[in-house]
Amino acid sequence: MNPTRILLFAGGNLGNWAIQEIRENDWLVGVDRGALFLVRNGLVPRLSIGDFDSVSIEEMAEIERHSMHVSSCDPVMKDLTDTEMALAWAIEQQPAEIVLLGVLGSRFDHMLANLHLLNKALQTGTNCRILDETNEIRLIDRQSTIEQDHFDHISLLPFTPEVTGITLTGFLYPLKDATLRIGDTLGISNLLTEQTGTITIQTGKLLVVKSKD
Repeated sequence: MNPTRILLFAGGNLGNWAIQEIRENDWLVGVDRGALFLVRNGLVPRLSIGDFDSVSIEEMAEIERHSMHVSSCDPVMKDLTDTEMALAWAIEQQPAEIVLLGVLGSRFDHMLANLHLLNKALQTGTNCRILDETNEIRLIDRQSTIEQDHFDHISLLPFTPEVTGITLTGFLYPLKDATLRIGDTLGISNLLTEQTGTITIQTGKLLVVKSKD
């Protein structure tokens, strides 16, 4: 049976907020040091994956003892980041949703690469989002419904050079058949005025960033 959700825990910013995101029957995947975070919080990763260059020999042994499966690779002779390897595995399981946690942190290059992984999931038709304590990030290429929750602000940023036919309903600052191009800031810091809002686009791909201060 395919899992309802797969949660990937990478080695970036993690905390109790990430533990609270876990639901019953979620599949947990530890990515490099994210696996150590899981086992030290009493959780059993279905898979721990990566080159594990950010953990000690003793920490690696701890991960191996408490994981259902471990997939390790050489830290030099590889073409993919640990997170991309984990995402590829997760997509193969055909879950209803993949949530990426711990993929935002101090390495800006890694953060940008992880944002681009949302496109990998979108190309396969997999529902995927990035989540941390203050942000939720999705990539859309068609109509999407946005629910009002603890994230106050909603920003829209073009992922492709141009996104056309953008129409917003239920937002404080509505748009109708608008176009956003790379570098435009028109879509920054909008607010929902209703319990749900709708974003419709005709062409292109749009990053939807829900955030709070």
